[in-house]
Amino acid sequence: MKRLLLAAALSLATALPAMAQTVVIVRHAEKADASADPVLSEAGQARAQALAAELADDHPVIILTSPLQRTRLTAAPTAEHHSVTPEAIALNGGVQAHLAEIVARVQAQPEDATILIVGHSNTVPLIARALGYPDAADMPECEYDRMTTLHLLGGGRAHAIVSRYGEPTTC
Repeated sequence: MKRLLLAAALSLATALPAMAQTVVIVRHAEKADASADPVLSEAGQARAQALAAELADDHPVIILTSPLQRTRLTAAPTAEHHSVTPEAIALNGGVQAHLAEIVARVQAQPEDATILIVGHSNTVPLIARALGYPDAADMPECEYDRMTTLHLLGGGRAHAIVSRYGEPTTC
């Protein structure tokens, strides 16, 4: 009986990610300068390409960014590869309104959807927490290579995998 229960539990555990929404959250790639709305540096352009390569076998049904061009430029190669038009979520209502809109857009997607979100160092951890990963670490200003992949399990819970992509950043 224990073997049967263990087999059922393992089967359910391996099936859950396939039935759950997958949300990939990254910070925008390296910026060219410290201006208010900079483009990507050469390293940032390479990281945007690395993101597209990392997600080549996935198919995001929606890509969410902020309206700032560094997030849109980071998402562009992935969007082009998958023929998805990124959607910019406004920042003018403040961070809480931005988070609420992102959560609403994610919740509106099908159960088996893959979603890419490109944010900022101050929003990436907040987005992960809002989607059910309370242990999301704050992000230092010098970190660009963190990729948080959430499998949303319902009930405000998520299974998280934190990985790195592209060239390592050093802080």
